[in-house]
Amino acid sequence: MSYERALRCRECGREYSLTPIFSCEFCFGPLEVDYDYDAIARATSREHIAAGPKTLWRYAELLPCDPAYKVDLGTGFTPLIRAERLGARLGLERLWLKNDTVNPTWSFKDRVVAVAIARARQFGFEALACASTGNLANAVAAHAAHAGMQAYVFIPQDLEQGKVVGSAIYRPTLVMVEGSYDDVNRLCTELSGSRQWAFVNINVRPYYAEGSRTLAFEVAEQLGWRAPDHVVVPMASGSLYTKIWKGFKEFARIGLIEEPHTRMSGAQASGCSPITTAYAAGTFNFVPQKPNTIARSLAIGNPADGYYALKTMQETNGGAEMASDDEIIEGVKLLAETEGIFAETAGGVTIACLKRMVKSGHIRRDEETVAFITGAGLKTVEAVVDRLEAPLRVPANARAFEATLAARLAVTTGA
Repeated sequence: MSYERALRCRECGREYSLTPIFSCEFCFGPLEVDYDYDAIARATSREHIAAGPKTLWRYAELLPCDPAYKVDLGTGFTPLIRAERLGARLGLERLWLKNDTVNPTWSFKDRVVAVAIARARQFGFEALACASTGNLANAVAAHAAHAGMQAYVFIPQDLEQGKVVGSAIYRPTLVMVEGSYDDVNRLCTELSGSRQWAFVNINVRPYYAEGSRTLAFEVAEQLGWRAPDHVVVPMASGSLYTKIWKGFKEFARIGLIEEPHTRMSGAQASGCSPITTAYAAGTFNFVPQKPNTIARSLAIGNPADGYYALKTMQETNGGAEMASDDEIIEGVKLLAETEGIFAETAGGVTIACLKRMVKSGHIRRDEETVAFITGAGLKTVEAVVDRLEAPLRVPANARAFEATLAARLAVTTGA
């Protein structure tokens, strides 16, 4: 059984039936799933959730689809790691990392696709499609393959090779579009009007976006049924950021946690920072940008949820930061060296901006802080391969090894 009640316009509040539409016919505002929270509160509990599967489907009562249609690759309930070494380097006493690099296609996008494909099958669609900066393409292709559905994934032409291969291996119809992600999205929006495909982030977007809330559900449960003091979330469209906040509030609404007072902070690359730039200027009216950053998974110059992200920053006394490409690479390396997690460039953005926020005093030393690491580093090796220490090359004898190692140590220690 599922408990979604209607689609509601986030601007004017008009309600629509649960169909594959994404914008209000009256004001063109975005639609969002509305739930029967009283029924959910009666149907679930901490004990019920804890006894559920070790995937996002443990929160089935809070998802906008009938679980009978689910395609379960084992997504979700990823580790929440106490980051003591990284925290010490940054000056934080209680830092946690939500490690979504371990999902089936190695990013948080498996969460949104798991929900979207279930709803698409419930609607009777036979093909799944998306506009993607890479991670979503991987997740759509994999889930469609597992379900025996056709897949059509549209990506920008300059995507990292790891993400191209990470889609092509599942044998979807892979389409490289000349232009940026925003060009890809415009094309897919046009096609969604003529093709009977479930475009997960267009005509099925209201349901798809709800999958991101499971990150908040998991963090609250893993912290012992409470929300943290502060979170840092990478931002592209802004949807992940806003849905995490929605998830914390929903858990409180149905009585699973106390009312959250989490400060929501967002992270962007300086080469694509429309939300952060608007925050710094003190306005809700962001200006679209042409992306120019190595963090391609965050390279959305015209973010669909930018306005709502900025409103969330105001509501929660949060904030936003941006990081240069050099800082992003150093963030990837710092995370790997201190905590053993190899993140893609979006993770580097999160760590670099976290570092900036601590240094500026925006995040206090004693705040319990969760940083979201949303994708794995093998997808974006091009970004760091030239910035790593070269391996030692030695003949197969111990004397040569000892001499070469001594020379390396002399260089690194300055001896």
